[in-house]
Amino acid sequence: MVVDARGSWCPGPLMELVRVIQEEPVGTEFELWSSDEGSRNDVPLWLEKAGHELLGMTREEGYDRYTIRKKHG
Repeated sequence: MVVDARGSWCPGPLMELVRVIQEEPVGTEFELWSSDEGSRNDVPLWLEKAGHELLGMTREEGYDRYTIRKKHG
């Protein structure tokens, strides 16, 4: 599953991520695509605080791709 938040600005990508995590079952892996540079700090910090797992982050042409696993309900 891909959450395409490119073009959305802070706090938009993080809010889209929160919404999707709430809707998906534990163990779901998905990607968040964000062109907002603030997400580079916000997303990892929120995932750690919320107890979910950041599997990786890749910088693409014009956006960052975060791979995430939901760890709990």
